Amino acid sequence: MTESKNAKKAAPTGNAEQAPAASAEPGPEISRRKLLGTVGGVGVAGLALGAAGGAGAYAAVASPDATSPLTSVGSTEVMFHGKHQAGISTPLQSTGHLIAFDLAPGAGRKEAAALMRRWSATAGALMAGKPAGSGDTGVALDAGPSSLTVTFGFGHSFFDRTRLTDRRPGQLDPLPDFSSDQLDPKRSNGDLWVQIGADDALVAFHALRAIQQDAGAAAKVRWQMSGFNRTPGATKKPMTARNLMGQIDGTGNPKVSDADFEQRVFVPDTGQPAWMAGGSYAVVRRIRMLLDTWEKLPLTDQEKVIGRKKADGAPLSGGTETTEMRLDAFGADGKPVIPANAHARIAAPEQNGGAAMLRRAFSYHDGIAADGTPDAGLLFVCWQADPVRGFVPVQRKLDRGDALSAFVRHEASGLFAVPGGPRAGEYVGQRLLES
Repeated sequence: MTESKNAKKAAPTGNAEQAPAASAEPGPEISRRKLLGTVGGVGVAGLALGAAGGAGAYAAVASPDATSPLTSVGSTEVMFHGKHQAGISTPLQSTGHLIAFDLAPGAGRKEAAALMRRWSATAGALMAGKPAGSGDTGVALDAGPSSLTVTFGFGHSFFDRTRLTDRRPGQLDPLPDFSSDQLDPKRSNGDLWVQIGADDALVAFHALRAIQQDAGAAAKVRWQMSGFNRTPGATKKPMTARNLMGQIDGTGNPKVSDADFEQRVFVPDTGQPAWMAGGSYAVVRRIRMLLDTWEKLPLTDQEKVIGRKKADGAPLSGGTETTEMRLDAFGADGKPVIPANAHARIAAPEQNGGAAMLRRAFSYHDGIAADGTPDAGLLFVCWQADPVRGFVPVQRKLDRGDALSAFVRHEASGLFAVPGGPRAGEYVGQRLLES
């Protein structure tokens, strides 16, 4: 069974796990999931208490004998073991961290294997709502798993450092140069890559710190970026995410229910190299949005740049967000209703020989630059069975005439091989490092 089908446990309804008795001291064996029983009532009572005063709301959270059930956000748990690594087809989380490491000078295959073993043990514990180990910082002690996922990948240079170049997949060949690239090499690539996602910011930060601490002397941080998305439950109904331009982003994504989803996103069991079976390739791009320029555009012009309505994501040719674009529709002026250079038209799979990728991005905001413009945009992450057939042809076409190009700047880039999920008793990458 794929990770996407068994990724989340349903939030407790009815007889939920109870919090520890007031007289009991929580021992190390009690998971954060159980400890979160003390905050379950905040989802309802906390709203009313807020009007009466902060002290009452705090008491409802802190009371050691509270027996309210877990909130749905805190209780959701994603499985660490499985055919695929978590964090690929897992529903998008509200907080994300991307971090790349380089192996330390002198470190090789042996040190890399030991590191992946440590990281896998830590990720498995944290995703289950347990402490990271004896050195746990306690940052997320009172939180449940909160849909935490920790995903690991290997960069092109990793295989040189570990003397495994004969096992490096051709799909990891460096991406071609694009005319819109203004890449910072210090914030690009890396030997090892880790993606962390969660629906609670403290849970995500806790995992980030644990992963960094586990690296020890074996690897050092090359770059790190943090992002966010809308919090689950913030809208009346589940919706496709919006980016910082205000546009619905991800409408054309492959769906888990699609018959060819696995084929497009994951390396088949019979694929090569064998250690990548069930894995995927992640393209990571830091894309700065030139928001001051974008926001000066009238709404109708913004919609022509994208090819979709800003309000609901419907194509300019009519319908709803999920209505298929009518690329052959023309207006009374004789021009295509969806302009020839509209982003949605150029990126459409039918315009790229069926090329498709699973976009799973986070927005970011890193403050205000010296010129007063926001350093903000998209931490673009896309997943595919083969980037040569997924990301590359689409980006090449966008590079040649996408109307959106005038409003974005690609500032960092990376490509990583993300092996399949570990079986019980395995660590991520074991089939590569010990074969």
